[in-house]
Amino acid sequence: MVELGGIIILGILAQWVAWKFKIPAILPLILIGLLVGPFAAEYLSYDGTKWIEPIWNGKEGLFPGESLFYFVSLAISIILFEGGLTLKFNEIKNVGPIITKLITLGSVVTFFGAAVAAHYVFYLNWDVSFLFSALIIVTGPTVITPILRNIPLKKDVSAVLKWEGILIDPIGALVAVLVFEFISVGAGGEFTKTALIEFGKIVLFGSTFGFTFAHALNFAINKKLVPHYLLNVFALAAVLGVFILSDVFAHESGLLAVVVMGMVLGNSKSPYLKELLYFKESLSVLLISILFILLAANINFEDLLLIYNWNAVILFALVVFIIRPLGVFLSTQGSKLRLKEKLFISWVGPRGIVAAGIASLFGLTLADKGVADAKYITPLVFMIVLGTVLLNATTARLFAKLVGVFLEKSGGILIVGASKVSRLLGHYLETNGRHVVLIDSNERNIEKARELGLEAITTNIYSDTLMDNIELSDVGYLMALTGNSDINKYAIEKFGGQFGENGSFRLITTQEMLDQDFSNHPKEGLFSHRDDFSSLLELSRRHPSIQEIDLTDKAHYESLIEITNNDDDIIPLFIKDLEGELHIISSFGLDIVEKIKEGFQLVYLGKPFDVEKVPTVENNSLGKE
Repeated sequence: MVELGGIIILGILAQWVAWKFKIPAILPLILIGLLVGPFAAEYLSYDGTKWIEPIWNGKEGLFPGESLFYFVSLAISIILFEGGLTLKFNEIKNVGPIITKLITLGSVVTFFGAAVAAHYVFYLNWDVSFLFSALIIVTGPTVITPILRNIPLKKDVSAVLKWEGILIDPIGALVAVLVFEFISVGAGGEFTKTALIEFGKIVLFGSTFGFTFAHALNFAINKKLVPHYLLNVFALAAVLGVFILSDVFAHESGLLAVVVMGMVLGNSKSPYLKELLYFKESLSVLLISILFILLAANINFEDLLLIYNWNAVILFALVVFIIRPLGVFLSTQGSKLRLKEKLFISWVGPRGIVAAGIASLFGLTLADKGVADAKYITPLVFMIVLGTVLLNATTARLFAKLVGVFLEKSGGILIVGASKVSRLLGHYLETNGRHVVLIDSNERNIEKARELGLEAITTNIYSDTLMDNIELSDVGYLMALTGNSDINKYAIEKFGGQFGENGSFRLITTQEMLDQDFSNHPKEGLFSHRDDFSSLLELSRRHPSIQEIDLTDKAHYESLIEITNNDDDIIPLFIKDLEGELHIISSFGLDIVEKIKEGFQLVYLGKPFDVEKVPTVENNSLGKE
């Protein structure tokens, strides 16, 4: 009881440590497992026993006999199903040729390159070498996101790394499962006609069961044959049922079945898919926390000594410094990515949870079947996982600066709210070279923003999902533009530190606007002392255009602002300097005002200025966006 409770407590503690220090969770999980397992037995226990012993003498421990295999298999099936849910086929079409090549050509390079390296460096047989290479194909968002979260990068670079991790996770898992099944049916060393038929049965039953039951589950959910409060646990039971049933008909086909089931269900149009995915993510966190401490603790010190040599260093160096860059450069050939961006993408390739978890399961299973060299699978993959995560976690920021992809100033703008006003502002900013992202919980507003070609994300401001979006790493300005003052204030408080390092602004509230004492107004007030959301929205309906007018000096600017204070059809927004840099006009003043000279422009929402009524203006030009 103490050991089982300790695993859960340590697992969740490791997850908290990972969140607190913004590192991949797999790192503290495996390190804790190694500490309470082989290192405790070797250095910390007075009698040479592990603090947590999954199997002892094959018959004792937390999971005696075959119990550990069963638990790991069921846990991995749920994790792989959740991974399959995240793979959207339409996303593969939309992510562009670079990512498509990375998850296809790049995977092929890793698959064959790592197999050759493992065979000739560690002298492993070809079967185990190819299983090793299949397992290290995958990166993963759970390891990449914490590493890149606080590194300001161009959106294109962040997007490539993010989508590679998301899409290659289930694809790599599928390749690893197929290689494992192929080895399993030929475990005696001879791939006879019978063995190949067995392999065919595994592929046939796994894909058929996964495809069929995915549609059956989707039908049951959409027709509301399952009550809402049972939805998540019913889906969990269905996944486990498909895994077991498929395995009964064709031994070892269960993992393939759940991967296919997840992919099919993930590409359905079920309205309950998001809710189902959230549940599976939460369950996966718990299972991963338990699983990796268990698996790391199950490793014996003798297993670690197998790779305690220079061969391991050579293999690691080949995978990280030769095979990964080769795959990236071949995949990005002819693209618009510059050399420094290709170098950075080559450097960041941490292996993740899927690789480590499946490696342990497959290594244990094949070793139990007597497959030669199978004992090397788990320690070698753990070495690659720990090594790449440690390397990237400690050097990614430094390497980004070294090769010149680190953005010294985060100029991207996050706009909270995607109303008509936000869309007008976002479109103007985007056409002036700024990376703009709009967020809203209203699907219709998001659709309209996307129709304008804007990057827009459907999200709830109170959720934490936005914090993990590494594509927002270049965002340094925050503008809260919703009609709800509480949401605007909350957005500043929650996201100001991460996304508003160069400035966080919100619309002034109606109550604040009525206060004639401007010193009481918020310093983060946006645009002016006299315009709240209602006035902006109403003006955007009457005059849905953003104008520019040339400035001559500070006095000219102040005279224009005086006009806007008496004209409800004009609201000032930005000052554009000689370099085209846009400076958000704050209701509490702006330092750039003192620097205004000829060539600067005032950007505003509303009707064109009546130039004749501006006494200090001479030959000013007007232009609409």
